[in-house]
Amino acid sequence: MRHSEGALSRSNCRICFGSQTEQKMPEDHDKDAYPAPPRQTPVVDKQTALPNLTLILTKAFYYAVDLPVTTFRETVDSIRSKNRPVYYHQKFRRVPDLTDCVEGDYPCYFEAEMQWKRDYIVDQEIVKVIQKRMGACQQREGNSYIQNCAKELQQFEEVTKNYQLRYGDLGAYANARKCLMKQKERMIAAQAQSS
Repeated sequence: MRHSEGALSRSNCRICFGSQTEQKMPEDHDKDAYPAPPRQTPVVDKQTALPNLTLILTKAFYYAVDLPVTTFRETVDSIRSKNRPVYYHQKFRRVPDLTDCVEGDYPCYFEAEMQWKRDYIVDQEIVKVIQKRMGACQQREGNSYIQNCAKELQQFEEVTKNYQLRYGDLGAYANARKCLMKQKERMIAAQAQSS
């Protein structure tokens, strides 16, 4: 009893939904029932007695501010493009080393110290660039980086060896005088080994 009342069987479904064959939409459906949407949004043409304030302010800003600034900038850019410098980095003239300074010439000492600091920073950046190149090659080549990145590895070893020879063991307060003394001691040690 319960089964026949509550549950839907196939015979009940046919009654509810019609036959089991699929019904297709008729070919001659009415196209005017659902017209196609317009292709473009129609422009609203407002006819008012008051002028459009936004348009007036936009035009005033363009002619008062934007146009003169843009014209001035284009003029300056055209002048600067004719006088473009050849190099992109600031270049300092080389100053004499501490060995070339006369005793008691403090401006020469200062210039030599500043030159040494610039050289120190440049050498640090060179080591960083070579290290980044080696790291990129290792990342790119994977496990076979030793044979495929031999040139980068050799270049990195050479650069770090030269950097260590020149600036290694100078301490936190390194300066040109300490570096010169280290080079002098290394030269004396090399002469003692050769003789």
